Amino acid sequence: MNRQTVFEEDLENICSADFIDWDRLNGKTIFVTGATGLIGSTVVQALLYANRKRSLHLQVKALVRNLQKAQAMFARYEGDEALSFVVGTVEELSEVEGQVDFIVHGASQTDSKAFIRQPVETILTAVQGTIRLLELAREKKPEGMVYLSSMEAYGYPQKGHKVTETDAGALSPLDVRSSYPIGKQQCEALCCAYASEYGVPAVIGRLTQTFGPGVSYRDNRIFAYFGRCVLEKQDIVLKTKGETERDYLYTADAVTAILTLLLKGEKGSAYNIADESTYCSIADMAQTVAGEAGIQVTFDLQDAAANGFLSTLYMDLDTSRLRSLGWKVLYEGGLAEMYRRMIACMEKE
Repeated sequence: MNRQTVFEEDLENICSADFIDWDRLNGKTIFVTGATGLIGSTVVQALLYANRKRSLHLQVKALVRNLQKAQAMFARYEGDEALSFVVGTVEELSEVEGQVDFIVHGASQTDSKAFIRQPVETILTAVQGTIRLLELAREKKPEGMVYLSSMEAYGYPQKGHKVTETDAGALSPLDVRSSYPIGKQQCEALCCAYASEYGVPAVIGRLTQTFGPGVSYRDNRIFAYFGRCVLEKQDIVLKTKGETERDYLYTADAVTAILTLLLKGEKGSAYNIADESTYCSIADMAQTVAGEAGIQVTFDLQDAAANGFLSTLYMDLDTSRLRSLGWKVLYEGGLAEMYRRMIACMEKE
């Protein structure tokens, strides 16, 4: 597999997903925040691909901080009248002209170390940005809106517990790293409040850790590190015992889940988004990747808190609520397939 082939396959498979009511998007305008992030950029590309393939006559307005970065990222769509950029931040969003029929709000801090080094900015980006987007929705009266939350909103479930959307997570506001999950919880509360009081059709998607094509070679998250080790033929060195257990998700499956919620989700409600077949510990995932690549896994244990790592976590998400809307994963090859596809697209920078 090469980079172009993987991207094309993903976009084609998203576009061919029969559980998405593509006709609902015909002639509509979709506003996407976090449009140069991993998930946001894939959403934008999938919509533009489907627009061409299915002649949907839709418009995508992409909120970006850096116009040059965005233009380079979406170079294949240069000149495509379906794509326009709104330059700015979610915290200080300027006027969005014209109609907005759907909103995908994915702008968020994702660097674990920044949760500790910049907790104020982490919270403000989440809360102020989400208020601005909800006010936009209140003004534009879209048909649907998805807020991308996180599995971390559940706190620390007990091992062996299957996590459903009715579970409540206990988090300490005195833990600086909680700037991220508590910020997510506050944004969820805002979505529910705006849905109840103003009728804003906000739906919450609680995403597990997601990766695939588009992951930067120098991304500091664990999955990117594993990918670099494979490409560089270096042993994987874990800085914790790797006891955290959770589900994972492939980027294309995240996009189809988001589109499903955008079109079918119940406003003011939350849905878990994960591939339940991938549930495993970090150590087991490392062994799977290493075994495929012919490298080893070693340990260099360090202070987890100082590095922004979560304490040992057991996050086994129940996705039956999302699946009841017709959603299903596109790729059934599990973690090994997800890594093969991601690594084929990772480029040294």
